[in-house]
Amino acid sequence: MNATRWFGLASLTLLLASNAFAEDKAPAATNAAVGRWTTIDDETKKPKSVIAIYEENGKLYGKIEKLFREPKEEQNPLCDKCEGSLKNQPIIGMTILRDLKKDDDEWSGGSILDPANGKTYKCKVAVEDGGKKLKVRGYVGMSLLGRTQYWVRAE
Repeated sequence: MNATRWFGLASLTLLLASNAFAEDKAPAATNAAVGRWTTIDDETKKPKSVIAIYEENGKLYGKIEKLFREPKEEQNPLCDKCEGSLKNQPIIGMTILRDLKKDDDEWSGGSILDPANGKTYKCKVAVEDGGKKLKVRGYVGMSLLGRTQYWVRAE
């Protein structure tokens, strides 16, 4: 076997071996939406809360983990505008995202609760900016009638 052919075969073998090694070491497919996200106030642009998003039985849920409140404000307020079993329950620890199902590159079909007004909206979320942002769309009826917020990955 001449040197050129041997070098080409050796290069091909190394390339295939490195690709196989990289695949073995790559993390398993994960849900990039899972994790801790900081919500940003639309008006002040300051952090408002930290939401812990988790997956359970193939659906996404999100729970309020922390609120960023002024010292003079109630640090663990109750959801006085919520209805039903959530009425007057602590906002910290409250599940506000429910039942989102994977739909291509977004999660949809679930709901989001706004503790500020006690209302529940249809919801869909999508991870953007290489996993640094979460696009959260809450709406009534169809997606055109709603509002989008961008949450940032919490440190």
